[in-house]
Amino acid sequence: MNEIVLIALRRPYTFVVMSILIVLLGSITVLHMPTDVFPNITIPVTSVVWAYAGLLPQQVEGRITYLFERFLTSTVEGIKYIHSHSYYGSSITNIFLQDGVDVGRAEADITAIAQTVVKALPPDISPPMVMRLAPSSIPVAMLQISSDRLTPAELYNLAYMRIRPLLVTVPGIVLPHPYGGQDMQVMVNLDQQKLLARNLTPADIHNALMQQYLVLPSGDIKIKQTDWIVQTNASPMQIEHFSDIPVKREDNAFIYLRDVATVRLMGRVQQNAVLVKGKQTVIIVAMKSTEASTLDVVNGIKKMIPRAEQISPEGVEIKLLDDASTFVKDSIADVLHEMATAGALVGLIVLLLLGSWRATVIVWTSIPLSILTALIGLHWLDETINVMTLGGLALAVGILVDDATVMIENIDRHLEMGKPLEQAIVDAANQIVVPTFVATLCIAIVWIPLFELGGVAGYLFKPMAEAIIIAMLASFILSRTLVPTMAKYMMKGHHVEAA
Repeated sequence: MNEIVLIALRRPYTFVVMSILIVLLGSITVLHMPTDVFPNITIPVTSVVWAYAGLLPQQVEGRITYLFERFLTSTVEGIKYIHSHSYYGSSITNIFLQDGVDVGRAEADITAIAQTVVKALPPDISPPMVMRLAPSSIPVAMLQISSDRLTPAELYNLAYMRIRPLLVTVPGIVLPHPYGGQDMQVMVNLDQQKLLARNLTPADIHNALMQQYLVLPSGDIKIKQTDWIVQTNASPMQIEHFSDIPVKREDNAFIYLRDVATVRLMGRVQQNAVLVKGKQTVIIVAMKSTEASTLDVVNGIKKMIPRAEQISPEGVEIKLLDDASTFVKDSIADVLHEMATAGALVGLIVLLLLGSWRATVIVWTSIPLSILTALIGLHWLDETINVMTLGGLALAVGILVDDATVMIENIDRHLEMGKPLEQAIVDAANQIVVPTFVATLCIAIVWIPLFELGGVAGYLFKPMAEAIIIAMLASFILSRTLVPTMAKYMMKGHHVEAA
């Protein structure tokens, strides 16, 4: 291993260029590496949501949830366990998969069995919504949309039809449906007495409405130089036209919908409400995907707010609430501050003990280079800049300087023996190579058991262990390459000046 030191002394520019490359690649990595509070937690879990209005939780459990679970366990492979909830009119089934299972294939199997089991469920039930759950997909910001002029229904339509499609274009963002306001719908209020008088049932009204929503292409017709497209469109374009839908024919007369019902445009039964100073408001919750950076998502939202204000009616106010990027920046700033403080204290101790500013500079140089090397390695391992990785680097700062400090101190001791500079460097490196390598290896081995952790703890602490191990290995390599190179030039004449 001492051959590396000899190469460093013979070809110093090689390792100077290596250090410059580490600085450049490290800087690029820091700029492009995703930044978040915690590491990505990718627990393989798929959620299936069924909706069937009107069923009580007990009925949902017996007629939907139980049947779907039975089909899942007999078809889908790699299931760890199933966790289901039955609510009024809906069922949520969370399928937790085993580690190492192909999630894409499992989701395809779940989707296929969900389409098959529809035939065994209550009639006219819609296919379920199958989605992948990720613990790292957390809310990062909220948009408050308020107005003194618009109704709650108009605010909801504005948020859902205009603002939400605009925000979807932000890379890495996940947007659920807006909260608050009212979703508009056409309400048909049947008059039971009029239905009985005309020998009609609610099913007749339902069939008549379904038959009217008919849009069929009927070909085209060429008149002179113009080719006209012919369509059969029976769907009402205005709310007043719903009342003119024919329901039944009696002799030569028609019974229209207005004869047996009242048609109105109104909001759905409000499931949630957002109040700001007593007025209804709409909230859009922005979440991030697993691979996305919180800072990038929030910055993308901030850039979209002026465009959203341009397409909104006059008097609409859009505010950004609960900006998670502030917490991320503060957390990272605190960790970086602690790292800088630890590095400064370590350099001060080296300066006091060795009494040489040259030795202090050499030791200080190895700290940022080791940290940048660790960040490059973490980026190759698809990790992010988060509190855990930065905390691991902060823990490693005090250990990183050990290799360089021991190397410089031993070189200084051999110089005091009267040896030439290069001979002192070679002898010092040869003398401590085994102890420093064993010490570095022991410190790295201590963190290896963290790789055996499973679940959420494994996703949290593995990046910390990776950061420490990579930084330690980088520190050892730099102590055998860059430190001898810098000592060759910076410690020349050191003892002559002291004398």
